[in-house]
Amino acid sequence: MGQPQLKRGLVGRLVVGPRKRARVSSEERVDFFDGLPDDLIVLILSKLSASANYPADLINVLLVSRRFNGIATHPAVLARLSLMGMAVRAKNWTKAAHRFLKRCADSGSLNACYTLGMICFYCLDKREIGASLMAKAAMSSHAEALYSLAVIQFNGSGGTKSDKDLRSGVVLCARAAFYGHINALRELGHCLQDGYGVRQNIAEGRRFLVQANAWELARVLTRKERKASTTASFMKLQVGNGGLGVSSCSLLSDYGCNVPTPEWHPVNRFMVEWFAARGDVESGGEARGEGGERLRLCSNTGCGRPETRRHEFRRCSVCGAVNYCSRACQALHWKMAHKMECMPTDRWLNDHADPAAAVPPGGAPPDVANRVEDVN
Repeated sequence: MGQPQLKRGLVGRLVVGPRKRARVSSEERVDFFDGLPDDLIVLILSKLSASANYPADLINVLLVSRRFNGIATHPAVLARLSLMGMAVRAKNWTKAAHRFLKRCADSGSLNACYTLGMICFYCLDKREIGASLMAKAAMSSHAEALYSLAVIQFNGSGGTKSDKDLRSGVVLCARAAFYGHINALRELGHCLQDGYGVRQNIAEGRRFLVQANAWELARVLTRKERKASTTASFMKLQVGNGGLGVSSCSLLSDYGCNVPTPEWHPVNRFMVEWFAARGDVESGGEARGEGGERLRLCSNTGCGRPETRRHEFRRCSVCGAVNYCSRACQALHWKMAHKMECMPTDRWLNDHADPAAAVPPGGAPPDVANRVEDVN
């Protein structure tokens, strides 16, 4: 209500009534955002971009006004976009999403370079573009990009079997491990133990594997978003054969406890959804290649990497039913699930003839346990 105004009535008495507001035309209205300098808005949007939890957090800003639409796509804002801010889902992939990630990559976002590089290399069959984008991120010490390039070198992905470069893969793994990538450190430990691409050193390889477990434990304990009580509830002593379930991972069995299953990078989730949504995934974890040939997906749940040629990935030497893009994925999947499922092929054939010869629940044949013990 406006200020009260005194009016004289018909009989001379004073009547108190509300003061009428003066009407302001649309031309006289002032938008306070127009008075803010562009530098201040860029700074504010950069902070918002760096803390975005969903792509919609930044997209909603683009819809505020035409001025915000222009400033929100400033290179200084896109370069700081958080990993979750560009975590597009496979079902929402469009040309506009491709252009947006490309614009983020051109603005200098390493996460965008890696994310778009993986999508181009594995999903869109644009090998050269994908490899160049990942190399751009790797040259700026992006650990995920370094490790992914190492996997490509180990497998000769995008080329022939003769294109494998084990030494380059080991160098890239060592660099990614230096920047704190746990799977890269674990992969490096397996390479040293097996003499794969590097001179064999079993003691040093074992030390790297133990160090990877220690890093994994430290990451769980120091994770900021988890309360102390929540973290403590995840730590469970192993009893008997474990009772691991699907929510825990026993890679820390050296310390007698389990940790939560590690979270996959959003681009790995994208690849899993991509091949499932397109109907390329067949029974047995296989996909269709460019020429219609049957290509396999990594059996480690959540990885999502497909073969780029037939028989690119290594199969389990005992059962032959699973295949992995890397030794790190093999070690992770063994402790999570395959340990309870793996059995030799001849044992599997005998099971059909004699059900009593099946492996006891929760157990594994001695030769399988020995084989994995050598790997881990």
